[in-house]
Amino acid sequence: MHEALVTGGADGIGWAIAQALAAQGARVTIADLDGTKAAERAAELGAGHCGLACDITDEAQAVTAAAAAPFDVLVNNAGIGDSHLPTLEQGLDAFRRVLDVHLSGTFLMTREVARGMVARKRGTVVNLSSIAGLTGLPKRNAYGAAKAGIVAMTRAMACEWAGQGVRVNAVAPAFVETTLVRKLAKAGRVDLPTIARRTPIGRLITTEEVAAAVAFLASDAASGITGAVLPVDGGWTAFGDFGDASAN
Repeated sequence: MHEALVTGGADGIGWAIAQALAAQGARVTIADLDGTKAAERAAELGAGHCGLACDITDEAQAVTAAAAAPFDVLVNNAGIGDSHLPTLEQGLDAFRRVLDVHLSGTFLMTREVARGMVARKRGTVVNLSSIAGLTGLPKRNAYGAAKAGIVAMTRAMACEWAGQGVRVNAVAPAFVETTLVRKLAKAGRVDLPTIARRTPIGRLITTEEVAAAVAFLASDAASGITGAVLPVDGGWTAFGDFGDASAN
């Protein structure tokens, strides 16, 4: 049975990933800022799963979380959104915070969990990037830079540990239909019909679709894959024509 650690696993995409890994037979540890919610979610998964509180930007907490079990699967899902303001209105503190959570957090968790993976000569890491790290999204400087950094870190670590039985890959979702996105739409910050028309498959991605891609990359079925970045975007990054990508 695989031991899997999912950061930010108490809600949204992370929760879907935790469920998908558990369905594959993994014993899942959910690490989340909200330790109570993490424990509740683990209980929903059933006996043997656990939840813990963890701020992934805190080195001591990252070390403690990594030591909770001999993990052979790590999913770096935890993250935050950015200010979504014009560049000239963006603040440095907010910019640094986004980079810290996504880049420093992913680095710390991977470094600590990978110590055991490298020693045991087996393991797989799946990072969450985004189309924001592969394309240019205006007003998303910090988020885009962070997600692009995750792509570079994924490839670098994959090459470093490929000969030691440790694989490192990433998924890059487009706009995913989550509670947060629906709240943003209600507040007028995103336009869901416009996003659907820009996506060749004509809709937003579901959390389950992202989770399925992560579960595949974490599984033995992907044993020959490392250093890859898999877009789960409904064709978003493939589309280069003018006008709408979908008639929906």
